[in-house]
Amino acid sequence: MYEIPGFTDEHHIPSAIAVLTSGGDSPGMNPAIRGVVRAALHRGIKVFGINKGYSGLIIGDLEEMNSASVTNIVQRGGTILKSDRCEAFKDPAVRHQAAEVLKEKGIDTLVVIGGDGSLTGAHYLTLENDIRVIGLPGTIDNDIYGTDDTIGFDTAVNTALEAIDKIRDTALSHESLFLVEVMGRNSGFIATHVGIACGAEMIVIPEYEVKVDAISSQLASNREQGKGSSGIIVVAEGPKPGLTYDLAKQLKNHGQQPKVCILGHIQRGGIPSGHDRILASCLGASAVDYLCAGYNDIMIGVRRGKIVDTPLAQVIEKSKELDEALFQRALLLHK
Repeated sequence: MYEIPGFTDEHHIPSAIAVLTSGGDSPGMNPAIRGVVRAALHRGIKVFGINKGYSGLIIGDLEEMNSASVTNIVQRGGTILKSDRCEAFKDPAVRHQAAEVLKEKGIDTLVVIGGDGSLTGAHYLTLENDIRVIGLPGTIDNDIYGTDDTIGFDTAVNTALEAIDKIRDTALSHESLFLVEVMGRNSGFIATHVGIACGAEMIVIPEYEVKVDAISSQLASNREQGKGSSGIIVVAEGPKPGLTYDLAKQLKNHGQQPKVCILGHIQRGGIPSGHDRILASCLGASAVDYLCAGYNDIMIGVRRGKIVDTPLAQVIEKSKELDEALFQRALLLHK
């Protein structure tokens, strides 16, 4: 499925590798863990799993893993290593403490699976300490710079679609309008993909200003033309809580009678899709390849069907932009 780089220089074999999952969980983290563990063991490298992300690393909650540790986990959602959001890791002294924990265990490399905040922690950990790091993009939001796809995005889209297909039955039966909120505080990747796939009447995302008058006029026009007697508007949650309820209230003031359905954390859970299992497995195994070839301070992702690396400094400094052409195509299909 993915074109994987071949490395001829493998003179940087780590003494031991640690792996952790951090931040919000995403379906596919377990296959990624399995990829790291199995690829490392194949080279005779010890592997340690860190429980509860950076929080577990700080207190030394590590355990050595073997092949059996990752048996029958590819189909499981969440992460067997657990996860956490560790505010303390923003402190350089805490990062130094974490590095010392690794060194005391004879571990000189770390694989971090997570989103923007987790990869930022990995970047500063290696800048300040003699620990090599590789990051893997594990987030359902698909908003990480340097990769076309992130671990968990495909599953989250499919989970939202399954829910919306059920909601549509009620929308059709009552000829009613539903505002369905999906995740996406700062990006509309999930909302745009879900909106296209479910045939939503409209999509509301953070990248574009919400114009209630225009939405209401379009809905009225659709109904006059007999193509909007019932339907779905997909709304990204946005940076502030309550956006969807505020939008519903404003639409009511314009004569609409929308119902609100918040999908919430249901999008994080569930069995990872086949796509996410393959993506995560390939990225996990490739992390070991890159470490053995001497790479450090990078994130491994995919672009145009190829596994690629991007410096973590760029990953955390640059923003991944939503494909405007895709969003415009979505608008066209919904007219």
